[in-house]
Order: sequence, then C-alpha cells, then structure tokens
Amino acid sequence: MLNELKRVAKGIAATFGSNCEVVIHDVSGKGSDNTIVAIENGHVTGRKVGDGASQVALEQRIHADMQPVDRLCYLTKTPDGKVLKSSTMYIRGKNGKVSAIMGINYDISTLLMVEGAVRELTAAKNDTGTSEPQKIVNVNDLLDELITQSVQLVGKPVALMNKEDKMKAIGFLSQSGAFLVTKSGDKIAKYFGISKYTLYSYIDKQEGK
Repeated sequence: MLNELKRVAKGIAATFGSNCEVVIHDVSGKGSDNTIVAIENGHVTGRKVGDGASQVALEQRIHADMQPVDRLCYLTKTPDGKVLKSSTMYIRGKNGKVSAIMGINYDISTLLMVEGAVRELTAAKNDTGTSEPQKIVNVNDLLDELITQSVQLVGKPVALMNKEDKMKAIGFLSQSGAFLVTKSGDKIAKYFGISKYTLYSYIDKQEGK
C-alpha cells in the first residue's frame, strides 16, 4: 500500500509543480520519530524522509481514532512564513485501522501576493461613484441602448407616456449625444410615436430655445 501511495504522491507533485508538497506518514507502528516514509517537494516545509510525525500524525498515534475525518483545503503556515493550502487524508489498512496519512501542502504565498496586486488593478469606480461595471456597447447598438435608458429614466412604457414624459426622455437622449448617431431622429421619432417636427420642438424646449 505504501508503494502505491508513493506513486500517487509523485503523480500529484508532478501535476501541480514544485510548490506542491505531498507527504506520506506511516502510522502503523508505535514510534513517532520517523513517520515520513515519502515526500515530494519537501523544500516547501523543509522536511525529508525519516523526519518525525506532524501534528496530525502524532494525534492519530495518540488517539488511534478509528474514524478520523479527512480535512480538506484548510490553511497552514510554515515557521518561515509560507502560507499553505493543505489537505490531510487518512488511509486505512486491511484491518480497517488508519495505517498511513497523506498530506498535500500547496504554497500559495506568491499567489496571495498576485491576488492582492490584481485586486488593486481591477478595483475601479465609474462616474456614479459605484464599482458596478459599465456596459460597453457597439456603435451600431448605442442608439438602442440610449433609448432603453431613456425609457427606464421615465419609468413607464412609451404607450403610457404623456407629453412631459416624452420630453423628459428626449431631453435625456439629447444630452447623451443620441442625435449624433446617423438617422437617429427618424428612429427616435418613430419609437415615441411623434413627428420629426414635434421631436425637434421638444429638443428646442429642453435647450431653452
């Protein structure tokens, strides 16, 4: 069984690289001086084959828990300050007793620093002072987007809008630069069910002409 665990340990370490330590503890005996029988990337914690039991291995030796619960994805820290993402799995022998422990310790110290740097780069506020991402639209869709925003500003569908409502919506469109889009006047007038003459009279009123 230990030989199989050693093969698994090599496979995990090879897959996740030099920051991933995989250690096998043999806890089938009575001693606690040299429980580590295999370790890959031991530089992560500075341990080697023949070193003594870790805390989890020692606790298993002391309490001989028949039904220990695997601990997955918890954080640990080495004496030299490395932050590790760790998992501990208990392996049972033929008699049902825990005979080995596999530990995986992934050094995430560098990733935490990168995460902090990326968070600073992605943190931003738009013109409204919120961090909600602003929508980026294609030029061809810009007019439709602005019309939708004008209706949302009024708070009712066009069919229920009165003259003042339509003036408010069209004023928003004018201030947003909607009329800079080619042939926007025709589309906006048709959308709000008014003539182009009425449309531009609304614009003039909004601008105080």
